[in-house]
Amino acid sequence: MLVVEDDIRLGNALSKALQRQGYEVLRAVSAAEALEAPDVDLMLLDLGLPDGDGLDICRQLRRNGVDVAIIAVTARGEERDRVMGLRCGADDYLVKPYSLTELGARIEAVMRRARPRPKPILDIGDLHLDLAAREVTRAGEPIVLARKEFALLACLAQTPGTVVPRERLIMDVWGTTWQGVGRTLDVHMATLRKKLGEPALIETVRGVGYRLVRSAP
Repeated sequence: MLVVEDDIRLGNALSKALQRQGYEVLRAVSAAEALEAPDVDLMLLDLGLPDGDGLDICRQLRRNGVDVAIIAVTARGEERDRVMGLRCGADDYLVKPYSLTELGARIEAVMRRARPRPKPILDIGDLHLDLAAREVTRAGEPIVLARKEFALLACLAQTPGTVVPRERLIMDVWGTTWQGVGRTLDVHMATLRKKLGEPALIETVRGVGYRLVRSAP
């Protein structure tokens, strides 16, 4: 993820908050740096930059065929500003001030739209998931999971070895950003671990989320 924000203190605070949620974050403080940055999946783009308008960045990226997901972040809150931002190529438009909870939900929504369709069959080590049939086997033995347990495992299995933030799991499985679901998430995860027969297959990254590993250490 690339955070494009010329306010150094705000940009650093936002970057640290996103890193705590499990995102890899790069920083840019100008339009020139944003256009020269390495490829990323998502860009949080402040529109008021010292060397240009963020909308020009959107236009240039889209003209060049760059399909990075873009969330425009700005104090410009008029309807005409939001419409212009979306027409210039932004995928979403967030008006300052905003909460981290709302930002997280918008990031997840944009990334879901940009994410390629999941593979119908996933094999991670001796774990086999058939997403269409909603069936799970481990070493050839069937594992019966409840609906939300299967959804959690499927979410983790899309990116094995990568930490999936708690906020994303809650949004994808329960369809909410309400952190009160966190305890329910932990209970479901404990049950899922037990059913898999090897708790170490799902690793807890404290304060961030969970990771599916290919084999127990």
